[in-house]
Amino acid sequence: MEHVPSPLTHSVVPAKTGYDLWAEHYDGEDNPLILLENEHLPQLLGPVSGLVVADIGCGTGRHALRLARSGAKVTAVDFSPAMLQRARAKSGADAVDFLLHDLAKPMPFPDAVFDRIVCCLMVEHVANLQSFFRELRRVCDPAGLALVSAMHPAMGLRGVEPRFIDPATGGRISPQSHRHQVSDYVMASLRAGWRIDHLSEHALDAALANRSPRGQKYVGWPLLLLLRLRAEHFGTCS
Repeated sequence: MEHVPSPLTHSVVPAKTGYDLWAEHYDGEDNPLILLENEHLPQLLGPVSGLVVADIGCGTGRHALRLARSGAKVTAVDFSPAMLQRARAKSGADAVDFLLHDLAKPMPFPDAVFDRIVCCLMVEHVANLQSFFRELRRVCDPAGLALVSAMHPAMGLRGVEPRFIDPATGGRISPQSHRHQVSDYVMASLRAGWRIDHLSEHALDAALANRSPRGQKYVGWPLLLLLRLRAEHFGTCS
């Protein structure tokens, strides 16, 4: 394996500051989490044509733009102006309603307005999970669902957190995050009124690792957590 030099520095910065800095390089990075998510999330979400969909924590728009191309009416929200600037510059962005908003605050939407919600690789940066999940529940239609992905908490056992290498300095920058456990996500969603109908944990296999040199050292280790939440209260967890 190619030797990767250790970063010269490691800085933990406020989450918004970190993602503003990350935006320029985000889409071009080798990111095994995104590879794993792309393998598993679309089939859990199902068809979206004709549905009203929210992408909460949309970043540079990778889900929002795909969902719009699939026929959804998409509202995409993020707290990073630089991330949104990247998203708005992409082909097809005029089909998405991009909105700058601090997701630590109540969302500026009416109750029950979205048929589907995706919230991908951002809940690690939410301090008050129960309040956040309650807001997701409030804006979701009673017949709707939400998909939530997160870096698996097991990565914390290896000292891994959301981070990137600044190409200009070689230093590592970590947007501030919280070391939530799987039980924290489960209990916050249940207490917020959701029903969990899917929970899965995913690791890189050899085939995906061949596409992600950065991820090769994590083969077989839990890397991604996925939750599918239903707004109605009947049924069983699977």
